Amino acid sequence: MKELNKTYTPKEFEEKIYDYWMENDFFRAEVDENKKPYTIVMPPPNVTGNLHMGHALNNTIQDILIRTKRMQGYSALWIPGTDHASISTESKVVEKLKNKGISKEDIGREKFLDEAWDWTHEYGGNIVNQLKKLGISCDWSRQSFTLDEKLSKAVEEVFIELYEKSLIYRGNRIINYCPSCETSISDAEVEHIEQDGFIWHFKYPFADRDGGIEIATTRPETIPGDLAIAVNPEDERYKDLIGKYVLVPIMNNKKIPIIADEYVDMEFGSGAVKITPSHDPNDFEIGTRHNLGQYIIMDGKGYLNENAGSYAGLERFDARERIIQDFEELGLFLGKKHHHNAIGHCERCKTVIEPLISKQWFVKMEPLAKPALEEYRKGNLRIIPERFGKVYENWLENIRDWNISRQLWWGHRLPVWYSDTDDEIVVSRTDPSNTKGHENKTYTQDEDTLDTWFSSALWPFSTMGWPENTAELDYFYPTNVLVTGYDIIFFWVIRMVFSALEQTGKLPFTDVLLNGLVRDDQGRKMSKSLGNGIDPLDIIKDYGADALRFTLVTGNTPGNDMRFYTKRVEANRNFANKLWNATRFLMMNLTDDSIDSNFDTEKLLYQDKWIISKLQRTIKSITEKIDKYEIGLAADDIYDFIWSDFCDWYIEMVKPILYSDDQDAKTNTMKVLLYVLENVLKLLHPFMPYITEEIWQALPNRKSALIVSDWPKYDEKTVFEKEEKATEYIEEAIREIRNARAEMNIENSKKSNTIIWTKDDEIKGIFENTKDILLNLGFSNSVEIIEEKDQENSDNISIVLDRAEIILPLKELVDFEKELKRLEKEQKEATAELKRAEGKLSNEGFISKAPEKLVNEEKEKVVKYQEILKSIEIQIAKVKENL
Repeated sequence: MKELNKTYTPKEFEEKIYDYWMENDFFRAEVDENKKPYTIVMPPPNVTGNLHMGHALNNTIQDILIRTKRMQGYSALWIPGTDHASISTESKVVEKLKNKGISKEDIGREKFLDEAWDWTHEYGGNIVNQLKKLGISCDWSRQSFTLDEKLSKAVEEVFIELYEKSLIYRGNRIINYCPSCETSISDAEVEHIEQDGFIWHFKYPFADRDGGIEIATTRPETIPGDLAIAVNPEDERYKDLIGKYVLVPIMNNKKIPIIADEYVDMEFGSGAVKITPSHDPNDFEIGTRHNLGQYIIMDGKGYLNENAGSYAGLERFDARERIIQDFEELGLFLGKKHHHNAIGHCERCKTVIEPLISKQWFVKMEPLAKPALEEYRKGNLRIIPERFGKVYENWLENIRDWNISRQLWWGHRLPVWYSDTDDEIVVSRTDPSNTKGHENKTYTQDEDTLDTWFSSALWPFSTMGWPENTAELDYFYPTNVLVTGYDIIFFWVIRMVFSALEQTGKLPFTDVLLNGLVRDDQGRKMSKSLGNGIDPLDIIKDYGADALRFTLVTGNTPGNDMRFYTKRVEANRNFANKLWNATRFLMMNLTDDSIDSNFDTEKLLYQDKWIISKLQRTIKSITEKIDKYEIGLAADDIYDFIWSDFCDWYIEMVKPILYSDDQDAKTNTMKVLLYVLENVLKLLHPFMPYITEEIWQALPNRKSALIVSDWPKYDEKTVFEKEEKATEYIEEAIREIRNARAEMNIENSKKSNTIIWTKDDEIKGIFENTKDILLNLGFSNSVEIIEEKDQENSDNISIVLDRAEIILPLKELVDFEKELKRLEKEQKEATAELKRAEGKLSNEGFISKAPEKLVNEEKEKVVKYQEILKSIEIQIAKVKENL
C-alpha cells in the first residue's frame, strides 16, 4: 500500500498512470469467444490538426463508454486513427512551398507527395499525443490512417466495384468549385452565409425590333455565358415573346432565344431570368431540358477565359464591375436593388464558391440512399437524440449524385486510366498496358484524387481488414455506437451507412450518438477570428485531465451545444480534491494494512446500511443512464453521491466510531468505508480515470488495476429500505437544526439539549436508533424523547418535522444581552441605508438626471432595507421577551 501525497496534484501522476496502462496493454482488445464484443470507431481527426474542445468532448464520451464496457466484461475495442484531410493538408504544403518561392507544379507530383508525407510525419502525431493527455483508452496497436496501405486497398476495391455496377460514372455536371483551394467540393462542404448584397437589372435588346427585355441577376460576371432568357409559360407579360431572340450587347450582340420554363418565378425580379447552363446548377437543368448546350466562360481560379470575349483574363469580381460599366455606357443598365441572400462559401477557406460545368466522377446516389433510408425507418438504426433523424431523412430524400473527384494530388488517386490513342477508359489498380488485351496501348492515370469522405465512409470496416475476411471483422463488426457531432450527419454518418450496406450487407453501427458544439461562456462558437478558443491542453496543464473531462460531460445532453466555463473546471477540480482528501482521511485511520472490504452484515449500523443502500441505487442508476447515453445525468449521480452522501454525511457520521476505543466497531466501519470507496472509484473511473486509478493503487490489497476491475453490480440484497429511510429522516432533522441555528446566528461551538416530541412509535424508534448521529452532527449535548410537551415556551426554538417536533432550549444557545446589542447595531445600519436611499429618491435633481437604471436600483434598496428592518424588529422583540 502506497501513501497518497498530501495535496491533489494531477500533473504529478497523470502521465505516469497513462504509461502504466500502455505498458500493460490494458487498452488492447482481442477476439475472445468467451466475451461479448463491444466496438467503437473514433471519428478520425485531421492528421495535421490539433486537439480542440470538440475533440475533447467527443473523445471523452467515447472513453466513458469504452471504459464502462471493458469493466463490464466485454472485449471492448476502440479503434483510433487519423484522416489524411486532402484539401487542408495540401493547402498547408502548398503554403510551405510558396514561402520558399516554389509551386507544386514546379516540383511535380511525386516530389510534392514526398513533401506532403514529410509534413504528415512531422505534424501528424500531434493530435494523437494530445488525445493521450486526455486519457483516452483506445487500442493504439490498431491505429489507422486513411492513406494506409490496407485502407487504400479498400478504397480501390469499392471504387472498382461501384464502377462495375454502374454506380460510379464520369460526366459533365455543375459542381461547386473553390477558386482558392482549386478543387471541386461537395454540396455538404459549401457553407451558405447570409449577407446583404445587390441584384442588378439590365436590358437585353430584341434582335428583330426595338425595345428589349429586362432581366435581373445577382451574378453579372456570368453574362458572357448566357445562352437563353427564360420566362414562365403562364406569365402574360411574355407569352408573345416566347421563341423570339434577344441580343447579348456586350458579347458582339450574340443572339440567344427566349424560352419558356415552369421553373421561373414570375414574382422574382422582372420575371425574366438569364440562363447560363455552365455556371449555375438550376440553369444547367433548364439548359438540359431545352438542349441549349454548354458555354464555359470561367476557369477554376475564378478568371474569365477566352470565351468571355473582351473580358478574358479578368478576375470574376473585376469582370462584374467592367460588365456593369459597359451596360451603363450602352444605356442598358437599369439599376440595382439591395438583396439579402445566402452566398455559398468554401467551408475551409471561406472563398465564394463558383458553380462550374466540369467533367467529374460521381457516385449515383439514388440506389444507395434507398436502403439507408429504409434501415432507419425500420428502426434498425437509432439516432440519439431522435430529432436529428429528420435531418438524416431529409438528406437522403433530397440527395444528389456525389461528386467524388478532387483536383488535388494528396489523397487516393483515382484508379482510372485513359488511353492515349482513343477514348477508352479503364478502371484498374495498375497500369492496364501490362494486362492482356491492352498490350499495344499506352495509358495515363487520372490526375484527380478522391474526396476525403470517400475513404472515411469505409472507416468502420476498412479498419478491421475489409475486404479481407479477417477474424476481427467477423467478431467486432458491426460496431455498436458511433459518437460524432451533429454537424457531419451528411458528411460522414450517411455515407458510412450506405457504404456499409452496399459493401458488407450490414449497418456499420446500431446507434448514432450525436454531441453538440462546445461554445465559449457567452454562447459563441469558438474560432480563431473571435480569439475565444480555449486550448484543452492548457486546461489539462492547470487543472488536470479529470477536471476537464468531468466538466465536458456534466450538464451535457446529447445533441445540445454547451457553454464552457473555466469556473466549472475549478469546481470539478475541487470535487476531485474532496475525494482525494476523503481517501487520505480513510487511510490515516487504517490500523491494519491487510484489511479488506468484506464487512459483517450483522454488525452494520443504521448509517452503514443507509450508505450501502444509497450506493446500490447509485450503481443501478448510473449503469442504466450510461446504457441510455445519458452521460451527463450519470455524472451528476456519481458527483452527488460522492460529495454529499459519502463525504458530507457518511464520513462525518462515522468519525466518532473511528475515534473510539471500540476496535471491533472501528474495523467493521473501516470495511464499509473501503467497500463504498472501492465501488465509488469504479463508478467514477470512466469519467475521471486518472485520480481513480491513482487512489485505487494506494488502497490495501490491490492485486489488479482499476481499469480492468469488475463494474459494480446492483445487489437487491444490500438494499436496506428501513434503515435508509430512517437515516434520511435524521439527515433532514439535522438540516433543519442547522438552518434554525444559522438564522439565529448561533455559533457551532455552542451545543444544547435536543428534545424530541413525538407520539409516533416508528419515529420514536428512528430517533432511539440514531441518537449517536444526532449527538454528533446536530450540535447536541443530549437527546431526550418525550410523548408530552409543556405549554408553548417562547424560550425554545421549535422545528416541526413529519410526525415529530424538535425543541431546542434557546437559553442554552443564546446570550440574549449580546444578541440584543448585535441586532440593535444592525437595525441602526439598516435604518441609515434606508434613509440614504429615500433621500436620493426625494431629490428631484437625482430623479431627473440619473439614468433610469440607477433610479430603479435605489427603489429596490428601499424595499430591501424595509424588509430587513421588519425582520430585525421581530427578532429584537423575541430577544426582549427572554431578557
